[in-house]
Amino acid sequence: MKILVTGVMGQLGHDVTEELEKHNIEYIGCDREEFDLTDKDATESFILENKPDGVIHCAAYTAVDKAEDEEELCRKINADGSLYIAEACEKIGAKMIYVSTDYVFGGDGEKPYEPADEKNPQNVYGRTKLEGEKNALENCSRTFIVRTSWVYGINGNNFVKTMRRLAETRDELNVVADQIGSPTYTRDLAKLLAEMIKTEKYGIYHATNEGFMSWAEFAENIMKKSGLSTKINYIPTSEYPVKAKRPLNSRLSKKCLIDNGFSLLPSQDDALERYIEELNK
Repeated sequence: MKILVTGVMGQLGHDVTEELEKHNIEYIGCDREEFDLTDKDATESFILENKPDGVIHCAAYTAVDKAEDEEELCRKINADGSLYIAEACEKIGAKMIYVSTDYVFGGDGEKPYEPADEKNPQNVYGRTKLEGEKNALENCSRTFIVRTSWVYGINGNNFVKTMRRLAETRDELNVVADQIGSPTYTRDLAKLLAEMIKTEKYGIYHATNEGFMSWAEFAENIMKKSGLSTKINYIPTSEYPVKAKRPLNSRLSKKCLIDNGFSLLPSQDDALERYIEELNK
């Protein structure tokens, strides 16, 4: 089996390649240097030439606020690029895992979203990721959609690293307390994706570390597990204005994973402990 991994320089792509190695699965890691996702011919020729058995598509435009000003570029990467990959996969009979986001939902209520619940993305990033989902599902008959949220990993920037960095010079930090979701350690998500690509259980899944919390609670946990004393002040979203609207409810139901025999990701607590150990090394 040979797997092509896009976005290999990002948090998730990096960990997916390491996980595939553990499974003794041959992989091709690619980023912008190998082909430009927004170029249909370049994308298709790279995939057709390498003939992978599957593509784990981790590459994406993820600068949520910047996307409000760069909608065209965001769409070219998240929607069009995913279409080109799906079409190429279909031509060679390859599987495709498209990594998506909780931002495809409206973010209302307190109930965890099921995969089939109504979609109502509130920002450019969410809309383009939903378009990417549709393009993958409609153009590749062997597609897995895996929605996740609040990812953090060793490769690249994320909320955990930002909180630890700010804590070095601040006695207290204001963090939003009314957005609820699930932080997700990319090592744990990568493990699931490596297992999933070996199956034919196509469909839409949600995958995050277990448990729900606010960003403020997550920040407090980071301080505690890092041995830092910075105080976290709980504030409402209304006091932290950003360009792109964020969902208040990012809870995702993992029932689909259970129904299809996949293991749930470990708890939030366990994941953050292991990540901070990795950072401290």
